[in-house]
Amino acid sequence: MPGRRDREESRAKYMLLIYSNPESWEHPMFLRDPDFRALPEEERVELTRQAEAMHKEIVESGEFVGGEALAAPLISGTVRVRDGALAATDGPFIETKEQLAGYLVVDCDSPERATEIAARIPDARFAAVEVRLMMEASGQDV
Repeated sequence: MPGRRDREESRAKYMLLIYSNPESWEHPMFLRDPDFRALPEEERVELTRQAEAMHKEIVESGEFVGGEALAAPLISGTVRVRDGALAATDGPFIETKEQLAGYLVVDCDSPERATEIAARIPDARFAAVEVRLMMEASGQDV
C-alpha cells in the first residue's frame, strides 16, 4: 500500500515526560494534586473521564507505544562520575518543586500531535508534561 508506507515514514516517536510535585507520590499523580482536589467533584470526574478517553484513543489509534509511572524520588538514587571517582547519593537532589513522575511514549505523525496528546494528560494542567523527540541509537531522529 503506497499511502501507508508514506504515512509510516513520516511518523516519529516522542517521549512525554510527566512531572509532578513529590509531596504525595501515588499514581496517577494528578488525583493527589491539591489543585485537582480543590476542583468541584463534577469537574474532577470529567477530567478523569477525559484522561481515560485520551488513553483509550491513543491505544486504539496505535499511537501509544508504552509508559510507566516512576517510584517516589525519596527511594531513588543519583550517580555521578567526576575525575574517575564514583559519587552515588540517595534521591535526585534536584532543587525544583516538580520532579519526573513517569512517561508515555507515543508514535505520532507530527510534533503538534504529540503536543496535543501531552496537553490532554491531566498533569499538564497541574504541573508539566515535556515533549521530547526520541532518537535511534544511531543518533538519527526516530
